[in-house]
Amino acid sequence: MTTTVGIPAGWPATTEQARAVQDELRARVVLDEPGPPPGTGHVTGVDVAYDDERDVVAAAAVVLDAATLRVVAEATAVGRISFPYVPGLLAFREIPTVLAALDALDRPPGLVVCDGYGLAHPRRFGLASHLGVLTGLPTIGVAKNPFTFAYDDPGTARGSASPLLAGADEVGRALRTRDGVKPVFVSVGHRTTLDDACAHTLALTPAYRLPETTLRADALCRRALREATGGPGRPAPRANDGDASDRP
Repeated sequence: MTTTVGIPAGWPATTEQARAVQDELRARVVLDEPGPPPGTGHVTGVDVAYDDERDVVAAAAVVLDAATLRVVAEATAVGRISFPYVPGLLAFREIPTVLAALDALDRPPGLVVCDGYGLAHPRRFGLASHLGVLTGLPTIGVAKNPFTFAYDDPGTARGSASPLLAGADEVGRALRTRDGVKPVFVSVGHRTTLDDACAHTLALTPAYRLPETTLRADALCRRALREATGGPGRPAPRANDGDASDRP
């Protein structure tokens, strides 16, 4: 079943309003909790797809058993696009429908994995952090590119990692999830540590570069968009943005 979502009352309408919300919420990010142990409980992937011409966004939340990676629950939501495309502020386009998809689940989501960034964001408050603060859930971001942050290429073996740097500050890690394959870029969102975020990412990538959570949620949100619009269901436009990552 798909939930239909409107734009929330009082939702930011300008860049200045959105940045003010980021400034307020960023202070609530929790960085001193370990979060759930990798491979235990539930882990949930969230993702979105857009049809800008029809002003429609679809979100998906897919819950996996963290030990077996078997899908145990899923939900979708469809709504109007709630904010213009502004690099660094993409969370404001996505969060209302993502929250609705999470709310429609029939069980607790556990750790939430976002296709994007948390602290590895120009304002240190990407989608994973924003979603974590609003829900209180532990969250991480796993992105496909490093945005503007610097890193040394990690070793070629699966599990190799190197710091993702903003100046001298480590805001995430480049993590090799497959031998000899381009790394993914992991950052803390809320209520977990970077070490555990990387461990969760490795536990979720037994066969592919990207986490099973992301692959499942991506396929489901595209399907929900096709069903809502009759169109092809294309992914969110995220290249060169600090919130998230480019996609296949």
